[in-house]
Amino acid sequence: MNLLNDFSTRELQFYLTSAYPCSYLPGRMARSLVATPNELVDSTVYSELIRLGFRRSGAYNYRPQCSQCQSCVPVRLAVDEFERNRTQRRAWKAHSTMTAAVRELVYDPEHHDLYRRYQTSRHAGGGMDQDDREQYERFLLQSHATTYLVEFREGDALRMVSLIDRVNDGLSSVYTFYNPDLPRASFGTYNILWQATLCRELGLPYLYLGYWIEHSRKMAYKINYQPLQGYIQDIWQTLPASP
Repeated sequence: MNLLNDFSTRELQFYLTSAYPCSYLPGRMARSLVATPNELVDSTVYSELIRLGFRRSGAYNYRPQCSQCQSCVPVRLAVDEFERNRTQRRAWKAHSTMTAAVRELVYDPEHHDLYRRYQTSRHAGGGMDQDDREQYERFLLQSHATTYLVEFREGDALRMVSLIDRVNDGLSSVYTFYNPDLPRASFGTYNILWQATLCRELGLPYLYLGYWIEHSRKMAYKINYQPLQGYIQDIWQTLPASP
């Protein structure tokens, strides 16, 4: 596949991975389109990849490329038009006492401990709940972009950590993990609202939210943030709100 016309200064190679079990839709196999070599992906090129529906995991840049399935839709929130719904307003108010601080993109054992607790509670058996320090660093602390590591606290208590990339036309939400032991908390919702607010403060029009998958319990929630745009047939277009 040739996407080189979208890159005026860099020559990237794109290859398809072998098929692997889909993480989101049981019983399906998936493949990814991967951009290489990683060392050519600087902030400018990475911004273009994001605009073309790619994501990153550490230094690995990919986009789903399944011949029999197009369920993974790259999405972004148009933040200037976004208005919080009732549920989102409640979540914002409930967690308004948290403080956010940008930290260095370096290993912190307190962050790693929270990550392990989150994975064990929310994604048990997925393999990431066993990530050691090296795997954690490779997944979250390797970046070729301008990346913010933001920690959220209530008093001295660490509640949430979020990795956010800055791209030319917005912010890209890379990964967020939080305390899983507070059942009434809405940390995930609050985090998206916080990132959308940061976009506005920085004068950036879009918050990239990864992939929306309508029939995946873990990924369907993104349609609740409107207006949500999806990258479909090489065009960003507004998706209809959920009924």
